[in-house]
Order: sequence, then structure tokens, then C-alpha cells
Amino acid sequence: MRFLNRWHSPSYSVLLTLCSLFIFIPLISRGLFGWSQSYGYLSDIAIGSLLVVLLYQRTLIIALPLMIFWGILTLANVELISAVGRMPEPSDLHYLTDAQFVSRSTHGAGLSHPALFLALLINIALYVLLLIRQQPGAHRPLARTWLLAPLVLLAGHAALQYRAPSESDQWFQFNLPHKLAAEGLSDTEEDLQNWLDNQPPGAPVDVAGLQQLDLDGAPLLSRPGQAHNVLIITLEGIPGAYLSPSRDALHSPYVGNTMPRLSRWAERGMLTADYVLHSHQTIRGLYSMLCGDFAKLDSGTPKGVELLNNPARSEQCLPAQMRKNGFSTHYLQGAGLRFMAKDQIMPQMGFDKTLGRDWFTNTPHLKFPWGMDDKGFFEGSLSYIKQLRKQDQPWMLTLMTVGTHQPYSAPPEYLQRFPDSKLAAVAYLDDAVGEFLDALKQQGVLKDTLVIVTSDESHGIENLSLASAWGFNLILAPEQQQLPHLKQGVYGHVDLTASVLDYFALPVPANISGRSLLRDYSHGRQIISYTNGLLREHDGKGLFTECDFQHVCRRYASPGFINDKSHYLGRFTGRAARLLSQQAEQLNQSLIPANASQHYQFANHQPIELKLERTDDWADNLVGAQYLELPKDTQTTVTMKIRAVNLDAAGATLQLKTKEYDRDVEIAIPPLPKLTPEQTVSVSFTFNNLDTRKAFSFHLLGQGNGAIALDEFSVTTEPRTDGLIAAQSDSPGPVETSTEDASEDLHN
Repeated sequence: MRFLNRWHSPSYSVLLTLCSLFIFIPLISRGLFGWSQSYGYLSDIAIGSLLVVLLYQRTLIIALPLMIFWGILTLANVELISAVGRMPEPSDLHYLTDAQFVSRSTHGAGLSHPALFLALLINIALYVLLLIRQQPGAHRPLARTWLLAPLVLLAGHAALQYRAPSESDQWFQFNLPHKLAAEGLSDTEEDLQNWLDNQPPGAPVDVAGLQQLDLDGAPLLSRPGQAHNVLIITLEGIPGAYLSPSRDALHSPYVGNTMPRLSRWAERGMLTADYVLHSHQTIRGLYSMLCGDFAKLDSGTPKGVELLNNPARSEQCLPAQMRKNGFSTHYLQGAGLRFMAKDQIMPQMGFDKTLGRDWFTNTPHLKFPWGMDDKGFFEGSLSYIKQLRKQDQPWMLTLMTVGTHQPYSAPPEYLQRFPDSKLAAVAYLDDAVGEFLDALKQQGVLKDTLVIVTSDESHGIENLSLASAWGFNLILAPEQQQLPHLKQGVYGHVDLTASVLDYFALPVPANISGRSLLRDYSHGRQIISYTNGLLREHDGKGLFTECDFQHVCRRYASPGFINDKSHYLGRFTGRAARLLSQQAEQLNQSLIPANASQHYQFANHQPIELKLERTDDWADNLVGAQYLELPKDTQTTVTMKIRAVNLDAAGATLQLKTKEYDRDVEIAIPPLPKLTPEQTVSVSFTFNNLDTRKAFSFHLLGQGNGAIALDEFSVTTEPRTDGLIAAQSDSPGPVETSTEDASEDLHN
């Protein structure tokens, strides 16, 4: 009884409250949020027990601020992961001191997990009451020897990470304080290594092996390809693991007959199984495929956007080269074209015609916010190909599906057959593309057309190593009997442009990188990828390297890039790790001169139909200015000019929002005046970038009956070298708004 009475005393109740706040709530939350992984639980227990030991029986003036700060970090972590799929960074901490940001973020029960907020609040309040009730001096803090327990757990976490690294997202492996501490320790270690090496960070490195054009392999075809046309079918987000021949070739542990119809087609053509996707996002994948270059290996401004200011490099992209050699070039996708500015980027690459959702007149089989469902898309694409085949001119057509993009599109009968909407959407796509390829064969298209089936990116597979970087390439050519069923070697999206030009024996521009899929090589090659927060490189000599967010790299003995059974060789940091990150930075070099002004024009003067009600910031976005990088110590000026087109008397309501990493960010944008018929709205404002803004997006939203046209939507970012910006707040600069008579403006 005396023992039980001790645990009912205020002192032990205080200890239990601390354990609840720092250990039990994080563990329970992890399970409820679906972030269950042994590394994460171990991180929660280690950090939580460390804080319990440090704070037990400390004075209220010491413990309470730390507990409140812990609660804020816990909430911020959960909210940011829920909103944009990433953990907070140290640079995000300044938002906690921004009263406007905090008030807007929590306005109207803005927290997505209010139950967690209440649990933390009640726990902290209970702790304060118990500590006040406790008699002063009744107990002393825990002995320092208790620190050994959490330190041993942290050492165990590091050892397990060393021996068996995980590819799971950061929040599966770490809680927030542990992750921030690990990053800080890694940065300190890297800075020390820089000092010991006496070498400044960012020094030039050799990337010739990654950027070279290699056409020295033995041709698979004895003469130039017989096809007259090129058809590139790009499937949204499909990993190579979904094709059974790819799984068999690479001995993948993934099980599941996910895409049986496409798998059967893969057995008829030439399939490249060890095929690398270099990044996430459709526009980055399309850029790598069609321009023979690595996309940005981080979250900076996509090179496709930078291509808008570089016509010389644009002329070297595959569509421009095919057009130069007499082909008519066409791009057709199921979604609207404005998102990610594909309405401008694809023509810049050299497409004669760039068409999106508005082109399709056939009836869709189901409603999908992003555009045409996959079955309806391929039915429309067949009619487009029939039109092309009536022409005498050879053609190049690139297709881009959308149904396997979140929130995923599938009819009810598919949703009933599969455990989740993602697999149902993949199955629906499999049937649609299978029927499409069957139709191409029946109509004789495969006899005179080089057909390439691939994916823009990989939406990944849980607990499958390298799935986020695993793509596929399937070639169906008229001379199929001369090609192997399985193409050996490591290839990637960077190789597609050189491969198509090589097939037709056309000149390949010097700035194009990669190898030809239509050649055999006696030696390996370097290739690099950045997906799921991991930078990976294969040196072409049996060595695979993977570096995580802590700048900790691991080496494996692996004959290829995609290999789930690689032999682990050990970890490294310091100069060797820094060289790999510098290679990525070198490849990331913008297509515009360093330190120059960045100017992008996202307006195209074309009518844009409005909806009576908007429901989605992404699908209803009227402008394609997404995922930009605004450098540190710069100032950005945005200028808009919006014109009414056939609006009814009620006019249109407009709003401009900004996001960073897909989460709303607070920039004081002036309210847009109501747009009425016969008028234009002109707005110009500036804002400062005290720190680098990455994955920064503009979302222009509108409601009304009719259409509008963007005559101007320019984003200009200029460096500030006068030193004034450091003293300024993050508030906007001058703001100008006006409405003008449209008829007068058009006359002028």
C-alpha cells in the first residue's frame, strides 16, 4: 500500500504527466496518423525520455516554456505534414513570431488535428496544477545517470540507421526535435570537414560523365528505323514495379498483378527494366524526356519554366529537332494546360500544336477534377491519330494521361474490386492503355510508327526500396524482330531524346545528354536521381550511392541502379558526401545566367472559361506559375492585367493566392477588384524574399459566368545588392490596382 500511495503522490503524478506529454502522446499520435515504423517509435521514446529526465522536478519557470514550445513544434509538425507532406525546417521557425501568419493559420478552427491540440493543452494544464500542488523541495530532479537510457536509445537509433537505412519519409523515422538535431549535427560535421579540407563549399566538380552524349555503342538496328512517325505515351505516376517483366528481370520482391495488360504488351516489345526517373513532378519528367537533360535535383524552379527564357536551348529539344527534320509535332494531355505553364512550355519545346482538356469533345466516362478519365482520353487520342494519318507529313505525338494522379479516377466497378482508389485507378488505366495499344495494332499504326510507352514520374510503393525512382521504357517498333525483349543496362529519361533521334539517324545536338536505347554498350555509365528526398547516383562501375537529408551517404555494391538486393558497404559523410551534392548542384545550374534578373510571362491572351463555383486551388487555377524558386535577398514584382471575355452582367470575382511547398503562405496581396464586362483589371505589387522561397506557386482563382483572358501575368525577381533588403520586413512593396475600360485599352 505504501508503494501505491507513493504513485498517487503529486510528485509521481508530475512524472506521469511528463511521460504522457513527451512519450505517450507522440507514440499514440504516430499510430493514429499511420506513421508506424520502428525507427519512429524509437525516436519518440528516446527524445521523450530525454526531456522527461531533464525536466522532472525542474521549476515551473524552466519547464513550462519548454513544454509549450514542445507543444507548438508537435502541432506545427503534424499540420505541415498533413498539408504539404514535409517536416518543418529551421527556416520555418520565423513564422511562429509572425502574428499574421499564426492568426490566419488557426483562424476558424484551421487546425486539421484539433484533438491533438486539446490533448497537449490539457496535459500541460494538468502539469501546472500538479506542480503547484506539490510541496516545494519534496523531491529532487532525477540523477544524471538516468540520462544514459535516452542516450543509449539515440545511439541505437543511429546504429540501426547505419546498418539498415530506411527509404521511408522523414516523419516515419524521426520526431521533429530528433530530426532537427540530426540535421544540425550533420551540418556542423560538414562545416568542420570543409575547414579541415581547406576547400570552400560549392567548388566546381566534374560532371562530364553525367552530361556527356554517348553514341558509341553498337547499334541494335542495321539501318535507320523504318517508322515514319513517333508516338510517346506517358502514363501519370506509374512505377516500373507494376510491370511483371520488369519485376522478374530485377528480382523485385513486389507482388501483385497490378497492370497485367500492359505487362503482356511489355513481353511483345523491347522493355528497359532498369530505368531511372530523375525527379518528381510531371513537368520535370517531360523536360528530361523531351530535352535530353537532367531536371532539377531539388525543389527549385523547373527547367521547363526556365526554358521560356532560353530559346537557343529550346531548339535542341526533341520536338524542335523533329520539326526541323520535317515532322509535324503535337502534344495532347487529358488535363488542362495552364497548370505548370504547359500551355507555354510545350510550344517552347517545339510542339506545333499543344492541346489539353478543352480539345476533347467525346463524352468522358466519369467526372474527374483534373480532366479526362483515362478511357475517354485514349478514345479521343485514337481519333486524333486518325486525323494525323490522313496527312502526308510524318508526325510526332506525345500523350500524357492524368487519371492516376491523386485523388485518382476510377469507375465504381473498379473501386469495388480493389482495396483503395489508387489501385483501382491503376487498373482502370491498365485496361484503357491496353485497349488503346490493341486498337493501334488493329489499325496498322504499329507498322509505321515508333511507339514508346513510359511514365513521367513514380508515385512510389510503400516499403519498396527505390520505387520512387523506378520507371520503365517500352519500345514497340516496326522492326521488333531485331530488338531484344529485355534491354540490358541502366537507362533513364535523360536518354529518350538521343534514342529517338538515333533511331531515325538524325543529328543529335551537342548539348543533349545520355545514351541511345537502340545501342548496346560494353561499359557502364553514371546516372543520378533525386526522389523522395534522397539523392542517388550509380557510377557505372558497380557502386551505388544514396544520400539522405542529413547529408549522410551509404554505399552499396550493385550492378545496376534499381536493385533491391544490393550489398551494403558502409556509410560516409564529409568531403565525399559533399562532392555528390555539388554534382547535383552543378547539374541544377539554371538555364539563365546566375545572379541575373528572372522574368517570366505566364499570360497567353487566350479565353479562359470560368466556373460558377470554384472547389480546388489546383484544378481551378487560371495561371501556370507554379513551383518557382525566388532566391534570397531579392525582390519580386508581380504584374497582372485581366480582361473580361463574354462575361454576364454579374461579372467575375477574382482572388490571387500564394503557396510554398503546397501550403498557403501569407503575402499581403492586394484584393483584386471585381471584373465586369467592358473592363480590365490591372494590378501590380512587390514583395521581398528575405530567405530563399522554394516550390513557390501563384494560384489565380475566379468565379463567374463567361470567360476572361490574361493579357499579362509577369513575375520578375531581381537581386538586391544595395543592402537595404536585409533591414526590411517581409511586407510587400508598392501596390497598384486599377480598372480600365476594355474597349479603350484594346484601341490603345
